[in-house]
Amino acid sequence: MSAPKTLTLLGEGKKGARIHDLVKAPANTPWARARQQSWDASEPATVYFTPETLADGTPCSAVTVILRTKGCHWWWSSGCTFCGYFNDTRDDVTNDDLHSQWQYALEKFDDFKDHAMVKVYTSGSLLEDREIPVEFQQTVLSDCQRLGKELIVESRCEQLTDTKLAWAKQFNQSFAVAIGLEAYDDEVLRFHVNKGFSTKAWDRAVDNLKKHGIRIKTYLMFKPPFMSEADALNHGVKWIEDVAHRSDEISVNPMNIQRGTIIDRLHRNNEYRPPWLWSLVEMIRRAHPTIHPDGGKNGDKDQVCRLIIHPTAGGKIRGAHNCGSCDSEVVAAIERYAVSGDLEEFTGLSCSCEAAWREELLLEQALPTPLGISKPRRGNTLDNLRSL
Repeated sequence: MSAPKTLTLLGEGKKGARIHDLVKAPANTPWARARQQSWDASEPATVYFTPETLADGTPCSAVTVILRTKGCHWWWSSGCTFCGYFNDTRDDVTNDDLHSQWQYALEKFDDFKDHAMVKVYTSGSLLEDREIPVEFQQTVLSDCQRLGKELIVESRCEQLTDTKLAWAKQFNQSFAVAIGLEAYDDEVLRFHVNKGFSTKAWDRAVDNLKKHGIRIKTYLMFKPPFMSEADALNHGVKWIEDVAHRSDEISVNPMNIQRGTIIDRLHRNNEYRPPWLWSLVEMIRRAHPTIHPDGGKNGDKDQVCRLIIHPTAGGKIRGAHNCGSCDSEVVAAIERYAVSGDLEEFTGLSCSCEAAWREELLLEQALPTPLGISKPRRGNTLDNLRSL
């Protein structure tokens, strides 16, 4: 008696399974399916507020609304190597559900009356009709215009057509769009990030945004997968230089490991380490002359755009981190710089692990190690070596 077949062969008359469903997509695993269905579709994933700065430089408070949606259409077919936002989605979210989530946020913060800015994130693109019903897009745009709030939404490049932006401007004349560019480098976009678009797509989107007078926030990724620490630092500075004059804000996002992603697998297999916090400090120091050619700080006349770095999970093993003893101090200095734009925020920062970081950069630039040599930075060194 032959053993049961484990694979469907061509010609057997059965529908073939997609590779995406078999090996790539943790969103299709039983644990992920059960988790998705446990979410309440009538409530947003989270709503909170943080200190921020308006377009004119005025300090303010911003409400961030992360809606629970169907997720990103690029994820449905492929997906970025680092993005775990699918963990907060539900496939069956309806237009009514989204309006209930929006109403929840409005009620929680009393129509945002104590906050001048509202950020609306959807684990995808607010202006993508395949993800978000057009009626709900209009509701968010119109409500923020009526309430007099500065609105920031996220979008991929392909949604930012002349037609779509002209439609959106009917309902809101003062919103900004944040684009997850990640890298101004087509090779990195394709092979490291799997972004699904090119730098030319970003160029076209920026031209359309400028045509309609819409502010541009560009997200860059620091140390995407399959990249060494030294390369990440050099590339990060160059990408800032490449996009600074075409962006109103640049937000550099240090890699943090999100559950169920490709980079999560690499990290668990000891093949990737999140960046050093020292690398972020060095990147800021090198990029500062691009942002402030005359050596100024935020609000000065020489400012080209605003540079923002808020290390998500900073100081934790799955986020940008150092040795453990200096992490909180370095993270605080980086976040202060995002507000002030003043290099004096880093004066006096020091730790013994800085020497190890510098040695790692020197070795990676001298040896043929394209994926880097970074090893665990926490715990007993001998125990770490024995575990390899």
